[in-house]
Amino acid sequence: MLSLRIALRYLFSRKSHNSVNIISIISIAGVAVATMAIVCVLSVFNGFSGLAAGRLSAISPDIRILPAKGKVMTGADSLASRLDTLGCVSLAVPTLSEQALAIFRNAQLPVRVTGVTDGYSKVVSIDSAVIDGSFMLHEPYGYPTAAVSIGAAMSLATRPNAYEPLALYAPKRVGRINPAAPMSAFSADSVLVSAVWQTEEADIDAASIIVPMEIARNLFDYTGSEASSIEVALTPGADPVAAKKQIAALAPDTIVLTRPEQYDSSFKMISVEKWITFLMLAFILLIAAFNVVSTLSMMIIEKRNDMRTLMKLGARRSMIGRIFLWEGWLISVTGGAAGIIIGLALCAAQQYGGFIKLNGDPTQLTISSYPVVVQASDILVVAALVMAVGLIVGSIASALSRR
Repeated sequence: MLSLRIALRYLFSRKSHNSVNIISIISIAGVAVATMAIVCVLSVFNGFSGLAAGRLSAISPDIRILPAKGKVMTGADSLASRLDTLGCVSLAVPTLSEQALAIFRNAQLPVRVTGVTDGYSKVVSIDSAVIDGSFMLHEPYGYPTAAVSIGAAMSLATRPNAYEPLALYAPKRVGRINPAAPMSAFSADSVLVSAVWQTEEADIDAASIIVPMEIARNLFDYTGSEASSIEVALTPGADPVAAKKQIAALAPDTIVLTRPEQYDSSFKMISVEKWITFLMLAFILLIAAFNVVSTLSMMIIEKRNDMRTLMKLGARRSMIGRIFLWEGWLISVTGGAAGIIIGLALCAAQQYGGFIKLNGDPTQLTISSYPVVVQASDILVVAALVMAVGLIVGSIASALSRR
């Protein structure tokens, strides 16, 4: 196209006034800096999202099955056995979680008690989370034992091999309450502490206890095969999404969640923050792009003689408008391309060099520098934004040139 070729010539040729050259460079640099900032910020958010995904709780299974209605599902044991027959499932175990009161010596704490079966340690990485003792559900003599979270262990001042039972109390779900004997309104049981574990998730580590399933069902007055969830470990190499579909077909009245979906709220929060920041930076890019309008205005004044010559040769005002439409778009895209390249270079340097460090006590941080992950989809979104802004700027310049 002739208008595009003329616009390219205007873009790379020196202007008669040096001030126009300087303003053109400043305009391109402004777009480049704004674009670079968007690429870097989105990549940092991707890095934190990837960091969160890589540090999901050690007690989160590959697949978690929850009841679609109510707190518990019936027939959980038989459903877990049927799930074991699926080729994508390595092992499925039921769990039962409720609130209870834990008492050890003179200390007491409301805790989340989770009853599990013997295969639980094969479904989740609870052994890797143990920081004291060893995970087991029964001692060699058969007495039931419990694994206590770090927060509960500190609050109750207990530790493994204390050889003193930890008492658990929960309100009775069924039956009448005798006002003359208040303790009859509670179910009670006791366990020995075999392990203390930590997952680095504050809400879980604060007050959680894992006990044998029979203890939990007795404590919470469940007599059948009820469970609040079924934890599923997939076979190595199995696709979680495909496995979810197979499990959902076998258990239609349940909610099936993959590992990332179990933390959906956390990932949604990161995603919302990411795209709100993107919109703010996009607005800054738009403001920076309006510097291009001032550059084009000066260029229109400078090229008045050229436009008159073109019109005498038969060019229409629409062609003149297209020249400056292309010119505005090219300036924006040139700045955007430079910004994307610089942004990718900075992200690569941060990813492999980690030159921007996180503030804080290094002993309390799990990472020392900002994590960075570049996603092709983000680069495409940024490129589309730059081209859209270029069209807006070019359209304004085109309208100015036709006056």
